Amino acid sequence: MIVDVLSNLEFYKSISTDFYEGLKFIQQADVEIPLGEYPLTPTAKAIVMEYETKVGENGFGYEAHRHLIDIQYCIKGSERIYWHNLDDALAPHTTYNAEKDFTFFTWVPEQGEVVIGNNVFSIFYPGDAHAPVFSTSDKPELIKKIVIKVSI
Repeated sequence: MIVDVLSNLEFYKSISTDFYEGLKFIQQADVEIPLGEYPLTPTAKAIVMEYETKVGENGFGYEAHRHLIDIQYCIKGSERIYWHNLDDALAPHTTYNAEKDFTFFTWVPEQGEVVIGNNVFSIFYPGDAHAPVFSTSDKPELIKKIVIKVSI
């Protein structure tokens, strides 16, 4: 997992074209961008979504991917995402969905957390089980979020 700030965009140019184009898309996106999917490169796309964060449980536990890297950022509001290394401590409670490339895992105490938004983004690799949708306060908040999906 990587946690960084958008002002470090140029650093990613030498690491990955997909990361760079995704972060550039995030940096240039207006808060009024329509919801939907935006192709970026042959192996990366942006998904713009909007939803209300939750207090307590997110309803599905952790999620993890096998063939995708997620870059996540809130362009409106902020979101707490819990993280756990995908290891023996996590038990799947759904079968792997190959079409959407995810498995959901039961909740165990997190190994860490990140709050995205306000210039802070996070990159989740296939070994990073992540639990999004959590509020950063004691009440739900409507957020607008961009997730860059990078195929590997």
